[in-house]
Amino acid sequence: MHPNIEELAKETMALDIEDRALLAGKLLLSLDEPTPSEVERLWLDEAERRLEGYRAGRVQGIPADEVFSRAISELS
Repeated sequence: MHPNIEELAKETMALDIEDRALLAGKLLLSLDEPTPSEVERLWLDEAERRLEGYRAGRVQGIPADEVFSRAISELS
């Protein structure tokens, strides 16, 4: 944990209960709304995990024509 987080937590605990509840709500909402750069980073991490799994032989690839064929049939 970052040292500033511990200091921030101490300061936050000194707030009255209503202010702590308001802050907690705002923090929780911020977890539900990732920024575009966070979304990009998460997708990049996922793509790297998938590629590593493919290269290690843990994941089997599916030919593109089969993927598109399935997608078209499911959308029809």
